[in-house]
Amino acid sequence: MKIVFHEKYKQVYTYDPASKAGRIENILEALKGYEFVQPEPATEDDLLLVHAKSLIDSVKGDSLAFEVASLAAGGAIKAAEIALSETSFGLIRPPGHHAGRDFNGGFCFFSNMAIAITKLMHQKKINRALIVDIDLHYGNGTYDILGSNENVIFVNMVCQERQKYLAELKERLGKAKEYDIIGVSAGFDTYEKDWGRSLKTEDYNTIGSMIKETAKSCKGRRFALLEGGYYIPDLGKNVKSFLKGLE
Repeated sequence: MKIVFHEKYKQVYTYDPASKAGRIENILEALKGYEFVQPEPATEDDLLLVHAKSLIDSVKGDSLAFEVASLAAGGAIKAAEIALSETSFGLIRPPGHHAGRDFNGGFCFFSNMAIAITKLMHQKKINRALIVDIDLHYGNGTYDILGSNENVIFVNMVCQERQKYLAELKERLGKAKEYDIIGVSAGFDTYEKDWGRSLKTEDYNTIGSMIKETAKSCKGRRFALLEGGYYIPDLGKNVKSFLKGLE
């Protein structure tokens, strides 16, 4: 498995919880030993695949946020491209699943997952995709952009009691058919000590294993992108647990 990462993701680019100092560093410490790959920023043409120019221009008003957000989108593209041949994880920030075609919010600037999937489709590297969002919050931005696309299956989980959550995810993954890649919007704010107060560390390993099993239907092609997760002391071990199941 390759980890897509850039040192600039450590920057505190704003004052929201996703940008908090120490958040990325905690994950990095837990992922020592993995192979890391550095991405390039997404181009404006990449961003325009899913976003209105007015939205892009509004983010440009904050030069630091635009720099890091463009790099996050580029990291998502890199992770998706790697996943065509091996499993990958985008250790990126800002997150992206609350950014729609002409709006953003929820700590997100650009829709990282939608950009990555749309670019693969635009390049004719895939025809259909399964997107699984395990973040605490609904991926409204991803759905705004791709929800009406008949070539995208969107599984968005709602936080609930952990055993019911895992059973529902297994059932919904089992019903998904005909896709060329799986992209996971991997939020860890469903954790029992985070905002969601539900899942345990070992549950993320179970979720990763479910995704791995489901990916047998698409030649093993799977990748994940970091979304939420704000209980910093345990964030790294939760990400590592998920990746151990996913790889």
